[in-house]
Amino acid sequence: MSAQRPARAPRLKVDGVVLFDKPSGMSSNGALQTVRRLYWAAKGGHTGTLDPLASGLLPLCLGEATKFSQMLLDADKTYLARVKLGVTTTTGDAEGEVTSTRPVVTDDAQIAEVVARFEGEIDQVPPMYSALKRDGKALYEYAREGVTLERAPRRVTIHRIGCGPLCGDEFDLEVCCSKGTYIRTLAEDIGEVLGCGAHLVGLRRTAIGPFVIDHAVSLEVLESGEQARADALRPADLLASHLPAVPLAPDAAGSFLHGQSVAVPLPPGAVECRVFADGRFLGLGRVDPDGRLAPRRLIASVAGA
Repeated sequence: MSAQRPARAPRLKVDGVVLFDKPSGMSSNGALQTVRRLYWAAKGGHTGTLDPLASGLLPLCLGEATKFSQMLLDADKTYLARVKLGVTTTTGDAEGEVTSTRPVVTDDAQIAEVVARFEGEIDQVPPMYSALKRDGKALYEYAREGVTLERAPRRVTIHRIGCGPLCGDEFDLEVCCSKGTYIRTLAEDIGEVLGCGAHLVGLRRTAIGPFVIDHAVSLEVLESGEQARADALRPADLLASHLPAVPLAPDAAGSFLHGQSVAVPLPPGAVECRVFADGRFLGLGRVDPDGRLAPRRLIASVAGA
């Protein structure tokens, strides 16, 4: 997994997940391509984008692990944001142009009271500077052309929200939310209720589903050497680790890898399972109506594809 390879050297077959601590200023695709280059991996994908301004947890899938990247798309996420009051911008964050300035007349108690109103189910209007598409074109492309389109509100859930004390005209905001939540929009909406406007000056993602930033690895660590990269590479089934594991005997494994359902003992109530044979991860299986385990998504190298 050395990054020091000739430019025309063939890419390696690397299967696994890297819980990457993306630095601010790097795009999600830039992060993916950087990590792919460090591992010299033939294939890679991420589990959903993180704004360039934001830092924090970005799980990256290499090789066969990309088959399971969608398993985090619906996961809840936690963010730590820095909100600046009194200034609004075109993008809702520090990268945009200032659109208004207003005096800040508030205190910690009022901010806490307003922030608490946003807990639970709320409606958000997606920002124009977002990757959502209209007629095959991202909204941010329209925004860069000076075009503003009507956007329907979307229902999202704020599971938990809290704020720190006001420091000058800024305060910290911690949010645990459902998929599809825009923290930029949340900050803007809080600022509007406070009567002074607001935008984000910092954003860090600290958790996705069961994975937390404490388990993530920085770019500096990955660049420090081959052993560090090997230590950071998690198993290909990491994103499916919430599913029960089912071991198969050699005969059953052979049938399973040839696309046949197999009769094996299953955990009570199981619907989908991670399937193993001799300690090797074969892929995912789904329990069919007859109570047999049918292959759903197989690891190509194990299946001989």
